[in-house]
Amino acid sequence: MIKILIADDEKNLRTVLCNELSREGYFVEEAETGLKALEILEHGGHDVLLLDLNMPGLGGIDVLRKVKGLESAPEVIILTAHGTISAAVEAMKLGAYDFLTKPVKIEELGAVIEKAFEKKKLLNENLLLKTQIRRQAINGKIETRSPRMHEILETVKKVASSDLPVLINGESGVGKELVAKAVHDESERAEGPFIPINCSAIPDTMLESELFGHEKGAFTGAHAKKLGLLEIADNGTLFLDEIGELPQQLQVKLLRVLETRKFFRVGGVKEVSVSVRFISATNKDIKAGAEKGTFRADLYYRISALTIHVPPLRERREDIPLMIERFRMKNPAFRQKQFGRGALDILSRYAWPGNVRELQNVVHRTLLLSHNDVIRESDLPADIIAVRKGSSRRLVDVEKEHILSVLRDMAGHRGKAAEVLGIDPKTLYRRLKDYGVKEE
Repeated sequence: MIKILIADDEKNLRTVLCNELSREGYFVEEAETGLKALEILEHGGHDVLLLDLNMPGLGGIDVLRKVKGLESAPEVIILTAHGTISAAVEAMKLGAYDFLTKPVKIEELGAVIEKAFEKKKLLNENLLLKTQIRRQAINGKIETRSPRMHEILETVKKVASSDLPVLINGESGVGKELVAKAVHDESERAEGPFIPINCSAIPDTMLESELFGHEKGAFTGAHAKKLGLLEIADNGTLFLDEIGELPQQLQVKLLRVLETRKFFRVGGVKEVSVSVRFISATNKDIKAGAEKGTFRADLYYRISALTIHVPPLRERREDIPLMIERFRMKNPAFRQKQFGRGALDILSRYAWPGNVRELQNVVHRTLLLSHNDVIRESDLPADIIAVRKGSSRRLVDVEKEHILSVLRDMAGHRGKAAEVLGIDPKTLYRRLKDYGVKEE
């Protein structure tokens, strides 16, 4: 929803514009003075400011100068009388988007507002690149030969037609974000932003500010107002990865956003409204968590209106050769290399505890280290070679050996080992605990 502020000292004009624009579906507020307008803009996160130049006290030109100094400044459309067109031209030089002469035709005003908003959206997209801490790249569409994955793609098309929250579950590294992006791309919000946030990758102390944004001075180091990912995702999709790691106090606040589509920035006193579709993902059984009280039951039932389960890679082995080819072709330096049949057979038999992420890491490492144009069995990591036709070793033992080997290669650094394996650090800790490996 486009958020508009009307700053004009003519009460009748403000009332008419407010009523007409609200009827057209815009969110509209009004201010009778320049100072009041600045006060509202400091907290409101508006997209467009309709600004009269001739107001008592702080004039329109002065308001414009101050507005352009805001971190997330709205696009400004000047409303001017015939006698002040020269001043409107001056305002354009100072950064106003356009000017219209009074009396304003609603149809003409609406068209200019829409164009100004398009410009504002581009600025928000640039802001996203600067504010987002971590965003995993999404490359292309889901390609699959697996009947189970084809069923999931059919489910994706069905759930995309609704705006209900979606919960995607599956082991770490199976491609839950890729499925979430597919839901977004198939939905009516496809032209809007797709904003992912990993709830387990950001410290609890920072997570609230990342989600909801903060006001200037809200806490030590908050030197300027910052938009949260919820605002940046407006008219699009917010993807909450590993939502099972969301702290209890933020679960309460997220539930309120799901129910009202409104929230407060950290340190804010004014509600912010958004239109966002929520997609969540987890590798935990949060339904069991809801029953035990470790995850809010009311939030679970809200986010799981529609559920998609993504199977692990070992249950869709027919996709492994397809993925290997895609990973190989992504890097031009590796395109002259090929995986031989024997190597492909071993890779297809391995259990892949880290799923797609681990497969990608192994493929890239093998292509980088191999001196051969055709990748042979001997070019693969030793732990993976052990899984061959007729091997009597248990997969769990091979997985353990592979994980411990990677941990040794990383000099015992568990975070780096988890990254190489393509699994969540917490998953690695649990595996090591199962293996009886003590933390040193």
